[in-house]
Amino acid sequence: MKSPVAPGITRLDHPAGPGRRALLLALAASACASRHVAAQTSSSPAAAGRGDILIGRTTALSGGMAPFLAPIHLGQDAAIADLNAQGGIGGRKVRFVTLDDGFEAARAIANARTLGDKEGVLALFGVAGTSQVLGMLPYLAEAKLPLISVYTGSPAVRMQASPYLFTTRASYADELVKIVRNLVAVQSARIGVAYENNDFGKLLLPLVEKVLAAEGATLAGTASLEPSGAGADEVARKLGELKPQAVLLVAAGPPVVTFVRANRAHVGVPVYTLSLGAGAAVLKALGEDARGLAVARTGPSPTKPTLQLTRDFQASMKRHGHAIDYDHFTGYMDARVLTEALRAAGPGVTRASLVQAMQGLGTLDLGGYTYQFSPQNRHGSSFVDIAVVGSGGVYRQ
Repeated sequence: MKSPVAPGITRLDHPAGPGRRALLLALAASACASRHVAAQTSSSPAAAGRGDILIGRTTALSGGMAPFLAPIHLGQDAAIADLNAQGGIGGRKVRFVTLDDGFEAARAIANARTLGDKEGVLALFGVAGTSQVLGMLPYLAEAKLPLISVYTGSPAVRMQASPYLFTTRASYADELVKIVRNLVAVQSARIGVAYENNDFGKLLLPLVEKVLAAEGATLAGTASLEPSGAGADEVARKLGELKPQAVLLVAAGPPVVTFVRANRAHVGVPVYTLSLGAGAAVLKALGEDARGLAVARTGPSPTKPTLQLTRDFQASMKRHGHAIDYDHFTGYMDARVLTEALRAAGPGVTRASLVQAMQGLGTLDLGGYTYQFSPQNRHGSSFVDIAVVGSGGVYRQ
């Protein structure tokens, strides 16, 4: 088994706690192989053109979302390790400086300031959560600090038009249009909606209703799910009484697991969910109950080696001993975009030159899969496909 410590990754915090919480954190660290070494920060700012190039990550290393994000982290780490093995950026290694936010918005926002002001990172990378991203946008402007790649497609985030935010994934609007058009095409236009009872779900609900109307579908009714997943049976019963032909599930992590099972028991119609709703941890938890779950995917299949990018990813996962799946591929692809921007900026990269490099990427081809960036377009992709979970948790397009 590989060592749980990977070079080039620094973790600044050491979350621990008594009893059940400590046990859960230990299990998450083991199962997800979160690769971070003890604190060892550079006294020289990354922008000085010397030493390691520091990239900040505030993310959930603990709490309910940690197992769902861990494979994405590993994909990111693998791409950066590959870059460093090839000489880094003009001989400078790229290093993640990582803080745990427990998927709590207030902690993520505070971590962003710590990473930017105290650790002197050149950029933030891979922030998950709508509230987290929205909350840190003012600080990005204040510090002139770029944030590259986020795990939320909320329209509320994009409406801010921040010059320091660069996304690498399709928006939730893109995903919802693809899902609803697919359902209308297969004559399942009466749709129930189960949404997570937090900012993520609440902010998306009006967009869901708008897309349903625009695409000629009928809203059978809505019901909210607790982020913990509690009460999913009651939600499913409520939706079942409305006789939907399909359910659109706007949730991520634990409530996806509980609702998909409850739907089988009380509704029995197809369930469609967003890209972040059905990662490897969800499929593992569901087992064979995941069969038939339809998921919007915002990248190409990780298992079909028809693209050079996919072949590169598969080779990287083999080198690092990781699974070949959508979660790892998501992190790997996003880190590849970051590395291309760093290459364009060169070894003397600063925050300002990294922003210019991201805007100047133009048509970025990573090997058969392309992004589009410009000063007028900081959202690099609108690609969406639908994949359905088959036997053994394997996706089929």
